[in-house]
Amino acid sequence: MSQRHHAPHQHAHEPECASRRIFLRQGGMALLSLGVAPGFVSRIAAESAERRKLLIVVFQRGAVDGLNMVVPFGDADYYGSRPTIAIRKPGSSDGAINLDGFFGLHPRMSPLMPLWDNKSLAVVHASGSHDTTRSHFDAQDYMESATPGIKSTRDGWLNRYLQGSGIGEQGSGNPLRGISLTTQMPRSLQGAAPVLAIGRASEFTVADMSARTSFEELYAAAQQDLALKSTANDAFDAMKTLARKTAGVYRAENNAVYPRSPFGQALQEIARLAKSDVGLEVAFAESTNWDHHVNEGAASGQIANRLDDFARGIAALAQDLGDRMADTVVLTMSEFGRAVAENGSRGTDHGHGNAMFVIGGDVRGGRVYGKWPGLAVNDRFEGRDLAITTDFRDVFAEVVMHLGADRRTLATVLPAYAADSARFKGLLRR
Repeated sequence: MSQRHHAPHQHAHEPECASRRIFLRQGGMALLSLGVAPGFVSRIAAESAERRKLLIVVFQRGAVDGLNMVVPFGDADYYGSRPTIAIRKPGSSDGAINLDGFFGLHPRMSPLMPLWDNKSLAVVHASGSHDTTRSHFDAQDYMESATPGIKSTRDGWLNRYLQGSGIGEQGSGNPLRGISLTTQMPRSLQGAAPVLAIGRASEFTVADMSARTSFEELYAAAQQDLALKSTANDAFDAMKTLARKTAGVYRAENNAVYPRSPFGQALQEIARLAKSDVGLEVAFAESTNWDHHVNEGAASGQIANRLDDFARGIAALAQDLGDRMADTVVLTMSEFGRAVAENGSRGTDHGHGNAMFVIGGDVRGGRVYGKWPGLAVNDRFEGRDLAITTDFRDVFAEVVMHLGADRRTLATVLPAYAADSARFKGLLRR
C-alpha cells in the first residue's frame, strides 16, 4: 500500500478565496499556497529582527515500528511476541541502548544519545490517534489535520497555527514563515496561511524575466483573474528573496555531517533557512519507507538502515543549529505503529500506538513520558497492538502553547478537541 498522502481532499463548495494555490514545475518551486497577497519583501529584514521560536516537524511516513525504535526491553511480552526481530537487551551484542532501565533506543540510533544525555531529547511512548483506522491515507490525514475521524477538515494543523500566530497584520502575509522541504505541500501545511513547499532552497534560481512572465501567466490563468498578477509578482519576488538569502555553498557548523539521503539533505536545507533569517517559524520534512511488512530486520536490516538515516539526520540538524536549538522544537511523529507480534514474513503489520520524539533546548528531556500499558495480550488494543495512553493532540497542544499560542489560537489549531493542560506531560519548560 502506498505510504504517501499525495493529494489534498477536494471540497465541492470550498470558497474561492479560502486558499489560492498554484502548481508550478520549474526549478525548485513546487507549490505555493497563498491565502492573501504577500507583499512582504520589504518587511523581511524587520520581521527577522523579531525572530520567533522555530518548530521543525518530521513525519515518518509509512508507520514506523515504535517498539523496535524505542524498545521496551523491560517488558517480557515484547520478546515473547518477536522471536526473530526483537532488539536484544542492553549489554548484549547489538543490544538496545539503555535509556532508563526499561526502555532503550535501537542500536543504530546512537547519534541521538548526546541529546538524551544533555536532556534535550524526550520520548512520548504509547502515543497516537485513538481513531481505529489502519489505512495509511486516513491515518496520515487525521494526524496532519489533527481531527481524527473527520475527513471534511480543510486545512492542516500547522497552517492553522500560522493563521493564529502571525506577527500582526504584516507578519501573517509572509509565506516564508512556513516552509516544507518536500515536492508537494503536506496536508499539515495546507490552508489559508501562505506557505511554500520547495525541493531545495539552492534551486531557487528564477532571475530571468521569461520565468517571471511564465509564473505570472500561470498564476493568473489558474485563478481566472488578471488582477491577481500583482500577487504573482509578490510571490515571485518572495522566491527571489529566498534565493538571495540562501545563495552559495552551504557549510554546516559545529562539524555537523548530514546523511546524503533525501531526508538528511532536507534537514540541511531547514538549517540553512533557519540561519538565513527569512522569518521561518515552521519547517516540515518527511522520512519515508517505514512500512515493513516483510523482513523488517532487527539490529540490522531494513528498519535498522532507516533508523540510522533518521537518527544521523536529526543529530546533524541539532549539532548544526547549535545555540539556535535554544529556541527550536523538533517534533517527530508517524501515522500509527505496528502490531506487537511479528508476522509470518518476519515483518510487522499495521498497528496502533507508537512513539514520538521531542527535541530542543527547552525540552525536559532524558525521560520517556507516558503511561506504559503493557504488551500482554489482554493489555493490547484489540488484542494485538500497543494501546494508546497519550493522544497525539495533547503533545501538539503542549508544543504550540510553548511556542506562544494562546488559548484562542489553541482552540483553532485543535478544533473539536478540548485540550487540557492537566493532560500535558510537562515536556517543555515555559
